[in-house]
Amino acid sequence: MKAQGVGDTIYFLVQYADPTSSLRRKKKKKQADGTWKKLVDPANKGGDDNVYYEDKWAMIWNIDNSIAGFNERGCGVTCHAGEGKPFGNKYTAKEGEIGDMWHMKGSRTAPVGLVDDQYVDHTRYDPQKSPNAGRKSDPGGPEYENMKVVGGKPEFMGKDFRPGNAGGRFYVVKGDEVAFDDSKFKAGDEIASYLITPAKGDRADIKVATRWANGVLTSEVSRKLVTGSKFDVQFDDLNKTYYFGFAAFDNAQVRHAVHWDALNLVFAK
Repeated sequence: MKAQGVGDTIYFLVQYADPTSSLRRKKKKKQADGTWKKLVDPANKGGDDNVYYEDKWAMIWNIDNSIAGFNERGCGVTCHAGEGKPFGNKYTAKEGEIGDMWHMKGSRTAPVGLVDDQYVDHTRYDPQKSPNAGRKSDPGGPEYENMKVVGGKPEFMGKDFRPGNAGGRFYVVKGDEVAFDDSKFKAGDEIASYLITPAKGDRADIKVATRWANGVLTSEVSRKLVTGSKFDVQFDDLNKTYYFGFAAFDNAQVRHAVHWDALNLVFAK
């Protein structure tokens, strides 16, 4: 990871080894009898797909050093195992503790040049009222929506209508969709099952260009030093140390590589 401040903007270079490019999130596959089947990880017990998913990475920044223990132990202080999920939940210990979450999603936000700008607060897990616990999105979404199924088939397809497993895409950008034509596909073809929409406003503060080549995932990231949003870390004091955590998700919905200590960003004099 590298960082560079230029004018009113900060840039990040994120690179790490990844043996495969994974973008096949929640795809549908045409069966021999002509029906379409949504493919799911057979071991998925709820929100834990590690087969048909996308590459991601995430940062969490300790806004105004509000999260107790974060600067010493990293973003793991916001992780809580169990609580009705095989992978646990994320939230801070008490009201007023808040972290800025930068969530790069390989097939939902990166194709439209964005990192999903989110945050984590003290909200506890409740299966009905707050299934995502403290993990929330900044105002300005949504970044994707599931494609409706009409007559057992997806409602739309991309304009190029190529299957994802034959050089096409595993997503459809909102505005590029056309009515689904089943005759274009044969048994074994795989297509997207969701539409992605560029986020707006507060949620669209972080820009990214991501690519995968030769076993390396590279993301070039930019954001204004100061956004003015209460949900964002503000790089407004160049003499201050900014603490953050980083995680890489290899074709995984929630499981990720971990870094047990906080990382920190300081500006050169």
